[in-house]
Amino acid sequence: MFALPASAKLIACILLPRFELVVAAGGRTELLGVPAAIAPEPGSQQVGAVSAAAEAFGVSPGMRLGEALARCRQLTLIPPDPAGIEERWEQMLIALESIGAAVEPLRPGLVCFDVRGLLRLYGTGAGGGLAGSKLLMEDIEAVLAVARRALDAPARFGVAPTRFAALAAATRARARRPLILAGDSRQTREFLAPLPVELLRDGAGELDLAMLPEALQRLGIRTLGELAALPRAAVADRFGRPGLHAQRLALGGDLPLRPRAAGEIVREWLELPESSSGQQLERALGLLIDRLLARRERRGRTLRAVVLSAALVEHGGTWRQSVSFRESLSDPVRMRLALTPRLQLLPAPAQTLGLAVERFGPPTSDQQALLQEPARARSARLREAIRQVRTAAGPDAALRVLHIDPSSRFPERRSVLTPFER
Repeated sequence: MFALPASAKLIACILLPRFELVVAAGGRTELLGVPAAIAPEPGSQQVGAVSAAAEAFGVSPGMRLGEALARCRQLTLIPPDPAGIEERWEQMLIALESIGAAVEPLRPGLVCFDVRGLLRLYGTGAGGGLAGSKLLMEDIEAVLAVARRALDAPARFGVAPTRFAALAAATRARARRPLILAGDSRQTREFLAPLPVELLRDGAGELDLAMLPEALQRLGIRTLGELAALPRAAVADRFGRPGLHAQRLALGGDLPLRPRAAGEIVREWLELPESSSGQQLERALGLLIDRLLARRERRGRTLRAVVLSAALVEHGGTWRQSVSFRESLSDPVRMRLALTPRLQLLPAPAQTLGLAVERFGPPTSDQQALLQEPARARSARLREAIRQVRTAAGPDAALRVLHIDPSSRFPERRSVLTPFER
């Protein structure tokens, strides 16, 4: 019976191996045992998730289609299913949230949450719970068992003091046996040291480290221990902030967990007649917009971002397009003007068309003239406008000028751009 200190940090990571490939293959489980990969999406030449048999031939996700076929001539291409993957993943996240977990999804098939918030609900209580002086390993395993039943899918579980260490533990865990790292930061560093730098692609959190592992491997740095042993000044000089964050992860540190706000699914689907195109598609889209705005779940709120999706007739598969409005809308005419041009991006005829709410905006009644309100109300609406801009264009879309040294003879030293406070 192993016990942990009651103050120990416990982050759980759930990894569903080859999640995108499993969903795209549907019920054709025989495809998972042969060389297979998700075909490139329209406008791309890179394959998606690949099976274990394809990896044995040297095929990897993100490889160009020509190179993948040259390495494995018998490679089976599965039509991409982005809408199905997103829908299935959202269902799993809602299942975890239904047991009380505050989840932070990293990508489809990979999610983290804090175990400590669930110990009182599902722990055995033999160790005294959060009020006691120790936490038993049985308490943690009981929480993970509840999460496994909620997902109802094969998954690997890892638990560690940090998110990145939990991800590393999940990649080394067995299918039905979670790997729990119980120890201080020194033991966490020892566990991470022999692992490959490829883990940095998924464990970066809000920073993008997708290109960093390849750059490190070109320099001969192949393990996290080698990255942790580099001088901090050299890492900062060569890779900047992403490099320093990667080294922090290799040393057992990480950023705080950022759970997503639990939402609700508001979606409308419409079956289309055969060979629908042109005005028929536009009328179907108008009907979906009217239905979506009439849903009771909307509760008078505007729509900030929506997802337009379709099930394709030719070769199967789906199509998905996320649209962020310039401003939150509840006017069906303006929504049609914004969404109708997206129908031209359909790669093939569609048999069903769907429209879902990705993010809500403020209630319609709050949209009033800006300059006819008190200063406090204008400030609140300005912050709301900044949030809308960041939703549409990313976190660095709204910046302000901060004057550092206005009298400097070097223009780049006079002022800098800094994030605008919310």
